[in-house]
Amino acid sequence: METKETKTGGWRANKWVRAAIPALLLHCSIGTVYCWSIFSQEIADYIGFSKGATEWAFSFAIFFLGMSAAFLGNVVEKDIHKSSLIATICFAIGMAGTGFFIFLGGQNKGSVVSLIGIYISYGFIMGIGLGTGYLSPVKTLMLWFSDRKGLATGLAVAGFGAAKAIASPIMQWMLHGLGEGGIYKMFIILAGVYFVMMFIGHLLLKKPEGWHEPQSKDAKPSIMQVLRTKPITNYIGIWLMFYINITCGLALISQEKMIVKCIGLAASVGIISTISAIFNAGGRLGFSAWADTMKDRNTIYKMIFILSIAFTALVMVTSGIKNGEGNVLLIILVLVLIFFVNAGYGGGFSNVPTLLSDHYGMGSISAIHGITLSAWAFAGLTGNQVATYIVNHSGEWIDHEGVKMNPVGYQNVLYFTIALYIIALVLCLILVRPTDKALEAKAAKKAAKKA
Repeated sequence: METKETKTGGWRANKWVRAAIPALLLHCSIGTVYCWSIFSQEIADYIGFSKGATEWAFSFAIFFLGMSAAFLGNVVEKDIHKSSLIATICFAIGMAGTGFFIFLGGQNKGSVVSLIGIYISYGFIMGIGLGTGYLSPVKTLMLWFSDRKGLATGLAVAGFGAAKAIASPIMQWMLHGLGEGGIYKMFIILAGVYFVMMFIGHLLLKKPEGWHEPQSKDAKPSIMQVLRTKPITNYIGIWLMFYINITCGLALISQEKMIVKCIGLAASVGIISTISAIFNAGGRLGFSAWADTMKDRNTIYKMIFILSIAFTALVMVTSGIKNGEGNVLLIILVLVLIFFVNAGYGGGFSNVPTLLSDHYGMGSISAIHGITLSAWAFAGLTGNQVATYIVNHSGEWIDHEGVKMNPVGYQNVLYFTIALYIIALVLCLILVRPTDKALEAKAAKKAAKKA
C-alpha cells in the first residue's frame, strides 16, 4: 500500500533501505544453499561416506525450507522482525553446526553421528532459516513497490539465484586456500559472515508506515477462506505447476555438470556453472519485471513451459547430449536448454508471490506464499532423486577420459522432464483462471470493439 509519504523523495530512498537492500542481504546469504554441489564430494571424502549419502543433506535442506515456509508463514505475516531474526539465527547455527560435524567426521571416519549431525544442521536447522528468510522480505517488497511488484520480488529472488555465482569462486578458494581441513573451516567462517549480513538485513527490514496488518480474527479471514474466493482448483493448478517447474529444473540442474562433460566441455564446467547461475538470477528478475507489463501474470508461466518443451524436444530429437561432443550445433542446443531451464526455474520462483497476490490480494500473502512453497519441499525430494534414479537404471556407463558417465541416461532424463512440462502447460491453461485485472481488461477491449 503506497501512501503520500512513500511518494516523496525522502520516502523513496526508504524503499531501497527498508526493503530492497535487506532483501538482498537475506537472500544472497541463504541462496548459497545451492552451492552444495561445489563441496559435497569433499565432505563425503572427508567424513568417509559416499557422495550419495551426503547428498541427502541438500534434499533435506530444500524439504525443510518449503515446510518451514508453509508452517511459519503466519509468523512472517504477523512479525517480519521475529521471522527475519529466526532466519538469521537458524541459518548461522546450521552453517556452524555443519562445519562442526564435518570436523567430527574427519576425526572419526565413517561416524554415523557426524552424518546425522550434518543432516540435522544443514538439512533441518538451516532449512528453517532458509524458509523464514526466503519469505520475510517478499511481502515487504511488494508493499513498498506496489506499482512494480514483479520487479521488486524479482530483485530479491534474483539475489537468491545469484548467490551461487557470487559465492562459488569464494568457496572454491577457501576449500583449497585454508589448508588441511579447509572444508569445515569454510563453514564456520561463512557462518559468521552470513550472520552479520543477515542481521543487518534483519535490522533494516521494515514495512511502510501506511500499512497496518489486520489484528482481529474477524478482520482477517482464514487462509482457506481466502483461497476459496476463487475456485479451489485455481490454487491447486498454481501449486502443481510451481511444483513441476521446480522438479524439472532440479532434475536437469542436478545432472548439469556431467551433461557438460558429456558434450566435451569438461574444461569449462566451472564457467558454464557460473553462466547458468547468472541465467537463473536473470530469469528471476527478467521474467518477473516483464510480467509487470502483462494483464495476466500467468502468461509468463505459459511462455516458460512452451519454450521449455520446445528446447527439450530439440535436444531429444537430435540426441544432443549423447551425440554432442565435437558437434558445435548440438553443443549450442544443449547449452541453450541448460541456460533456459535455469532461467525458467528462476522465473517460476519470482512470479509465484505476485501471481498469488493478483489472485488473492495482499492481506494473507505471506501465509499463502508459505503454503505454496511446500511445493518446493516435495520437489526437493523428487527432482534430483528421480533424475539420479533414471541415470543409474538406464543407458550404459562408459569411461570418458577417466570419468565415468552415462550419456544415454542423461538423455533419458529429458523424457521425464518434457512429460512433466506438458502436464504443467495443460494445468496452466485449464485450471489457473485469469485474474480479475485480466478479465476487466478483456471486457474493456470487447466493449471498445462494440463501440
